[in-house]
Amino acid sequence: MKSPLDIFLITAPGLEHFLGEEARAAGFTVTRIIPGGVSLKGGWPEVWRANLELRGATRVLVRMAEFPAHHLSQLDKRARKLPWSDWLRADVPVRVEATSRKSKIYHAGAAKERIETALKATLGAEIAEDAPVTVKLRIEDDLCTLSVDTSGASLHKRGLKEQVNKAPLRETLASLFLRAAGFDGAEPVADPMCGSGTFVIEAAERAAGLLPGRARGFAFEHLATFDPGACEAARPARRSGPPPGLRFAGSDRDQGAVAMSRANAERAGVAAFCSFACHPVTEAAPPDGPPGLVIVNPPYGLRIGAKSPLFGLYAAFGARMIAAFPGWRVAMVTSEAKLARAAGLPWRKPGAIVDHGGTKVRLWQTGPL
Repeated sequence: MKSPLDIFLITAPGLEHFLGEEARAAGFTVTRIIPGGVSLKGGWPEVWRANLELRGATRVLVRMAEFPAHHLSQLDKRARKLPWSDWLRADVPVRVEATSRKSKIYHAGAAKERIETALKATLGAEIAEDAPVTVKLRIEDDLCTLSVDTSGASLHKRGLKEQVNKAPLRETLASLFLRAAGFDGAEPVADPMCGSGTFVIEAAERAAGLLPGRARGFAFEHLATFDPGACEAARPARRSGPPPGLRFAGSDRDQGAVAMSRANAERAGVAAFCSFACHPVTEAAPPDGPPGLVIVNPPYGLRIGAKSPLFGLYAAFGARMIAAFPGWRVAMVTSEAKLARAAGLPWRKPGAIVDHGGTKVRLWQTGPL
């Protein structure tokens, strides 16, 4: 088995640079940043740790093999020669996914069937759509890459957030937007349109040193390479909590959203230093302590309702920021430049375009107000 491993962290296009920053800060060896993700080198402990620790990765893949193939019989022959038992267990069902682009093997379904046949013939594994382990075949320019998904369910599913409101922002995106806005875990964060509390809870967890994967399982636990003792030893040491006096605050005009936020913060173990209140954005107030970061994910019009009624909301938000949050930085995720400008805030150049559930959004930021 090749060592070190080729590890690939998947993330939303537009945020790869910030995931690379996170990985480097966590001690990973970053070899390349490309559209859609970040490449690492490391061993299986780094694979386990990436799943457990990185807040911005959507999935963690490990490359098993790479070879050229110009027709299905060639793919079949080479797949049967692979040492599948080095990675997979015969007693664990497997699912296969395949894509093909610019290749002579153009039928992804037929390519998938060849890999499934090879797995059954050489490993004896059951093929099942609901299998805990997924093997991914990507064929591009006649080059076949086989990888195993070590995450399982998307890593934004932390296993703690049971309630969400309309158009929720995934935790992985929220974490990278916080990093893009300069949040380093040592300043207060406020979200006066908090919905189910994603920004506030992500910021509080990071400040407290809580691992994002602490409450869920992973596909790597079903692989032949998994060593429970070594995995436990690879976990980073947990800090005792956030810096003294650091507070995280959310508010929303919807009482149901506020109740969701409180329940989600309780499950996440950060309720002691988070507060949530029910009131409109025109009554937003900073938590006690030094200035920090205000970050919001307001309605865009594409997601909930029409755009025109939202101009007043954005203008009211901006006015409240100027009046009540001097010294604070403001960050806003939105798909509409006109709505962002309606806030009347001194925005810097907006960030890269990011795909948020099919909607193209950007992060807008100010310096300290």
